[in-house]
Amino acid sequence: MRNLQTRPFTDTWTVASWDEYIRLIADPIYEQAKGYYYKGHMRIEMLLVSFEHGKDHVIIIFVVNLFTTLKGIPATGLDTTTLRQTGVQDCQPDVSYYLRERAQAIPSSTGIVDLDRYPAPNLVIEVAKSSLLDDVGTKRALYEELGVDEYWVLDVQNAQVLAYAIADQGSRRIRESQVLPGLTIAVIEEALRRSRATDQSQVGAWLLTQFQSEG
Repeated sequence: MRNLQTRPFTDTWTVASWDEYIRLIADPIYEQAKGYYYKGHMRIEMLLVSFEHGKDHVIIIFVVNLFTTLKGIPATGLDTTTLRQTGVQDCQPDVSYYLRERAQAIPSSTGIVDLDRYPAPNLVIEVAKSSLLDDVGTKRALYEELGVDEYWVLDVQNAQVLAYAIADQGSRRIRESQVLPGLTIAVIEEALRRSRATDQSQVGAWLLTQFQSEG
């Protein structure tokens, strides 16, 4: 077996077997890392989160939580939770949501979400600063195969959201959420821009007026 511990394998896709990947992410030096496995390759991302990344992570969660609450949409959100299809694929998206009939699909005592037993989330979100090209490339292909319904990539540097509807293991760009009808990508992007100039409570108040005016 190759020795994958000769140096940290971070922020790049590296050829590895499933067993090698599982052994590596179990190492204490990767305790604060996110792991991805796809088509015989692994990627480890250390959680060195910048101020901007952290702010946008909070904003995107607030947007979805507020919208689903006001619209009465059952929702269960997960923050950096492992989604695993053993021996095949593994990921830890920044945010994911189970909606409507799936909102209670995962028992509260669950650790790693076993996708051989449970459904994939309806919505997966990655917050990207240095990982943007990978998030819209390889990770998008991974989520297509996992069977999520919708995938958003939040581009921190440009306060932009690249949103994709997923079907038949393919995806297409959208400007309004398909899993959260009525939630436009333009409103999310405006919330991100406003968060650069004001505090989050004011952004929340603005979002509240937008969502309530939609009826």
